[in-house]
Amino acid sequence: MVETAKLIKKPDLDSRIQAIQEDGYTYFPKSLTPKEVTELKKAMDEMVPVEESFNRNYTSKREGFINRHINNAFNHNPIFLKFLDRPDVIELAEALHGKDCHIIGMTAWVTGPGRPDQQLHCDWLPLKLPEDILSDPRVNLPVWVTTTHYYLNDLYEDLGPTKFIPGSHKSGRSPNGDKEWNGIGEQSIMCNAGDALTFRCEVWHRGTSNKSDETRYLLQVHYANRMITQKFPPYLNKFQFDPDILAQCNERQLRLLGDHTGSNYD
Repeated sequence: MVETAKLIKKPDLDSRIQAIQEDGYTYFPKSLTPKEVTELKKAMDEMVPVEESFNRNYTSKREGFINRHINNAFNHNPIFLKFLDRPDVIELAEALHGKDCHIIGMTAWVTGPGRPDQQLHCDWLPLKLPEDILSDPRVNLPVWVTTTHYYLNDLYEDLGPTKFIPGSHKSGRSPNGDKEWNGIGEQSIMCNAGDALTFRCEVWHRGTSNKSDETRYLLQVHYANRMITQKFPPYLNKFQFDPDILAQCNERQLRLLGDHTGSNYD
């Protein structure tokens, strides 16, 4: 039986921070306008995968399904810049990661019918701890990395919604094959095109198979404390910002892309 996550809009920044701490994620309904959804999907369709940037470009002819996974989306088209500092989302990121936070990546996903299930996982487990320690109310782990998903389709089960296990970041470990935590199983994120969801890196989640006839679109923006390195491949100084796109950035967007003032270890 499919269980659906309870998506509740939190009214203010404090309640969104609490949701990240308790549930592992928080919900932003109608973050994008219908026009922005259409523009983003068009921009994603026009993106050219760059193999050396670790992009995936699965095709129906070769792999049996379409799955385009493109890093550094901000460097392909200036339309992506406004998703660096989206209202409400950026205030949450700065509250969790500091006023000098930055993005460590921005990824566009275009997923066609036939794409298989992912395994339940966490994106990064910065610290392993026994669960009884994490359940102590005196312990409140920092939030090292968050990802914001901008959903560009009205989701339903056959299209392949993201599945989360709320609160599973408190397990202090990776799933290791488990399908539930603390008696809580997977819950499907059934939201609408234009909705967004921010979640912390330790929460257990997965992408699911696209069994529909529709192509699924998703934009991911990854935020972190400045001390966590940015992941803009290719590496060893081979990645270069597009100067025409940089010229269109505001001051906050430039900082989020890495234009920091001097600090520790500089």
